[in-house]
Amino acid sequence: MNILFAASEAVPFIKTGGLADVIGSLPKELTRQEVNVSVILPKYGDIPAKFQDEMTHVTHFDLYLGWRKLYIGIDQLELDGVTFYFVDNESYFKRPGLYGYDDDAERFGFFCKGVIEALPHLNLQPDVIHCHDWQAGMIPVLLKAHYQHLPFFSGIKTMMTIHNLRYQGVFSQDLFRDYFGLSDDHFYGTALELHGGASFLKGGLLYSDWITTVSQSYAEEIQMPYYGENLDSLLRHRQHQLTGIVNGIDYDVFDPNTDPHLTVNYRDSLAKKQQNKLALQERLGLPVNGDVPMIALVTRLVQQKGLDLIQHVLREMLLLDIQLVVLGTGDHVYEQMFRDAAEQYPAKVSAQIYFNEALAHQFYAASDLFLMPSQFEPCGIGQLIALRYRSAPIVRETGGLRDTVQPYNEFTGEGTGFSFTNYNAHDMLHSIRRAVFFYKNDRDSWQQIQSNMTKCDFSWRKSAQQYIGLYKEISS
Repeated sequence: MNILFAASEAVPFIKTGGLADVIGSLPKELTRQEVNVSVILPKYGDIPAKFQDEMTHVTHFDLYLGWRKLYIGIDQLELDGVTFYFVDNESYFKRPGLYGYDDDAERFGFFCKGVIEALPHLNLQPDVIHCHDWQAGMIPVLLKAHYQHLPFFSGIKTMMTIHNLRYQGVFSQDLFRDYFGLSDDHFYGTALELHGGASFLKGGLLYSDWITTVSQSYAEEIQMPYYGENLDSLLRHRQHQLTGIVNGIDYDVFDPNTDPHLTVNYRDSLAKKQQNKLALQERLGLPVNGDVPMIALVTRLVQQKGLDLIQHVLREMLLLDIQLVVLGTGDHVYEQMFRDAAEQYPAKVSAQIYFNEALAHQFYAASDLFLMPSQFEPCGIGQLIALRYRSAPIVRETGGLRDTVQPYNEFTGEGTGFSFTNYNAHDMLHSIRRAVFFYKNDRDSWQQIQSNMTKCDFSWRKSAQQYIGLYKEISS
């Protein structure tokens, strides 16, 4: 089977969020399971020079986007057994950053059309083009509207994966008409129309052969108005072609036994994990004390991640005998909240308002508890890394958090973390208090939670098998 991933970012080349982690690690696992996978991305100017220097130019040709005659080049690089292709057009992609430009509709419209038109030039005939998030959403639309009657393209199927339904690629209908040459019947409410404009993502959801999203619970939630972002009725309509498959993490990258960023490597030794905590306390200027439970928050500081819940009860949290360590950037109000807390409670709070990958690994290794009280969370990667590093997650029961963290039950001994159901600050606080109680007062329970975490497997192995099953189903 030949599978082509089309996405806007991938580790280790370029990253703004969890999408890049998936595109960097899932193809690698599929390759291990003997699927022929390649990935196509825009060639951004911000891709590190060491990778750009390794790329080889494969082909170039002219592409028409509406009336525009445009240069498109395709470069290639092999990494971990996966072939990566890069769509090159400097006027669109040689800029700082990835998104947020006034011409994003044109840039990613060019990318979507370029992916399809590059295939004959590359002699690449995938069984399935696996499209990720809105930036690749017009590929299924254009394939069916303009290409599938041609013999080369007639057998190609498409899969659309939703990583976050909130981001939909909505632009004016005039732009869509200009760039894509689509007939009027593509712009009714049951087609691309959304919020008075037209949507890349809605197109992908309507015209793809199958839809997946990144956890089973999120697949159910997005069919309801509260989570559905005005697309819930479409997703209910396509529920029989909608599958939730939980994301994995790259166990080669996230392995406390070999992680080069840690002070002391460990697998299941709490004593060795504790040495990482003492080292981080010293580095951050917190009191060096192994008996104080350390709660880590490694996240974008935005409301979706539950920061408003923390805002409501932060003072009450800090009355507990804890240390809170924060790493990330985001909305100014939340950045300032943690800066102020660190100033007022220097023995309890450390706020690192930036992002550093090595330090993130140290936070996972050093912390006893990992806080992730999201308003919604399609899958979430933080809790998976926390489980791998034996830091018990405290999560809200939504999306992938509900699917991957089993709440601890002291009567049965089952569970890998702590959770709460309602989006309520005091429910979160109760879960934090409960977690701190077990850490400080019930070492048998704490050891049991640690033992349960060792049995978790959130590598990509099982999820990759589920994707393979779907690829076979839709291409047969």
